Amino acid sequence: MRLTQHPILEFKRGKKIKFYFEGKELEAYEGETVASALIASGVKVFSHSKRHNRPRGFFCAIGKCSSCFMEIDGVPNQMTCMRLVQQGMQVKRQKS
Repeated sequence: MRLTQHPILEFKRGKKIKFYFEGKELEAYEGETVASALIASGVKVFSHSKRHNRPRGFFCAIGKCSSCFMEIDGVPNQMTCMRLVQQGMQVKRQKS
Protein backbone atom coordinates (compact mmCIF):
# COMPACT_ATOMS: atom_id res chain seq x y z
CA MET A 1 0.00 0.00 0.00
CA ARG A 2 3.00 2.35 -0.33
CA LEU A 3 3.17 4.80 -3.21
CA THR A 4 6.04 3.97 -5.50
CA GLN A 5 5.48 6.56 -8.23
CA HIS A 6 4.09 10.10 -8.27
CA PRO A 7 4.01 12.63 -11.11
CA ILE A 8 5.57 15.40 -8.98
CA LEU A 9 7.18 13.91 -5.86
CA GLU A 10 10.26 11.72 -5.64
CA PHE A 11 10.46 8.91 -3.10
CA LYS A 12 13.82 8.31 -1.48
CA ARG A 13 13.33 5.38 0.83
CA GLY A 14 15.43 4.92 3.92
CA LYS A 15 16.70 1.49 4.83
CA LYS A 16 14.24 -1.25 5.75
CA ILE A 17 13.62 -1.71 9.46
CA LYS A 18 11.42 -3.94 11.62
CA PHE A 19 8.93 -2.81 14.25
CA TYR A 20 6.12 -4.54 16.11
CA PHE A 21 2.40 -3.87 16.10
CA GLU A 22 0.59 -5.72 18.86
CA GLY A 23 3.31 -8.37 18.83
CA LYS A 24 3.36 -8.88 15.04
CA GLU A 25 6.57 -8.01 13.22
CA LEU A 26 6.11 -5.44 10.43
CA GLU A 27 8.47 -3.77 7.99
CA ALA A 28 8.90 -0.04 7.49
CA TYR A 29 11.43 2.35 6.03
CA GLU A 30 13.52 4.81 8.03
CA GLY A 31 11.96 8.26 7.74
CA GLU A 32 8.35 7.03 7.68
CA THR A 33 5.92 7.94 10.40
CA VAL A 34 4.44 5.17 12.51
CA ALA A 35 1.00 5.92 11.03
CA SER A 36 2.18 5.66 7.42
CA ALA A 37 4.04 2.43 8.17
CA LEU A 38 0.89 0.97 9.74
CA ILE A 39 -1.30 2.03 6.82
CA ALA A 40 1.22 0.57 4.36
CA SER A 41 1.07 -2.69 6.33
CA GLY A 42 -2.73 -2.84 6.06
CA VAL A 43 -3.66 -1.60 9.55
CA LYS A 44 -6.79 0.53 9.18
CA VAL A 45 -8.15 0.73 12.74
CA PHE A 46 -5.98 2.75 15.11
CA SER A 47 -8.39 2.95 18.07
CA HIS A 48 -12.05 2.88 19.08
CA SER A 49 -14.17 5.78 20.33
CA LYS A 50 -14.88 5.74 24.03
CA ARG A 51 -18.57 6.55 23.84
CA HIS A 52 -19.79 4.34 20.98
CA ASN A 53 -16.83 1.96 20.55
CA ARG A 54 -16.62 2.84 16.84
CA PRO A 55 -13.36 2.22 15.00
CA ARG A 56 -11.09 5.19 14.36
CA GLY A 57 -8.55 5.33 11.58
CA PHE A 58 -5.93 7.66 10.22
CA PHE A 59 -7.53 11.09 9.81
CA CYS A 60 -5.70 14.42 9.63
CA ALA A 61 -2.00 13.39 9.31
CA ILE A 62 -0.82 16.74 10.72
CA GLY A 63 -1.12 16.27 14.49
CA LYS A 64 -4.36 18.22 14.97
CA CYS A 65 -6.72 15.42 16.00
CA SER A 66 -6.53 12.42 18.31
CA SER A 67 -7.56 9.66 15.89
CA CYS A 68 -4.03 8.26 15.56
CA PHE A 69 -3.17 8.10 19.29
CA MET A 70 -1.51 4.80 20.19
CA GLU A 71 0.79 3.39 22.83
CA ILE A 72 4.41 3.41 21.65
CA ASP A 73 7.07 1.61 23.68
CA GLY A 74 4.76 1.63 26.71
CA VAL A 75 3.95 5.37 26.55
CA PRO A 76 0.25 6.15 25.84
CA ASN A 77 -1.23 8.99 23.77
CA GLN A 78 1.50 9.13 21.15
CA MET A 79 0.55 10.79 17.86
CA THR A 80 1.55 8.16 15.34
CA CYS A 81 1.26 10.67 12.49
CA MET A 82 4.08 12.73 14.03
CA ARG A 83 6.42 9.99 15.36
CA LEU A 84 9.01 8.42 13.10
CA VAL A 85 9.11 4.64 13.19
CA GLN A 86 12.26 3.16 14.73
CA GLN A 87 13.91 -0.25 14.68
CA GLY A 88 12.29 -2.55 17.26
CA MET A 89 9.57 -0.06 18.24
CA GLN A 90 6.57 -1.62 20.01
CA VAL A 91 3.20 -0.14 18.95
CA LYS A 92 -0.23 -1.03 20.39
CA ARG A 93 -3.77 0.23 20.17
CA GLN A 94 -4.75 1.95 23.39
CA LYS A 95 -7.37 0.54 25.66
CA SER A 96 -9.79 3.28 26.69
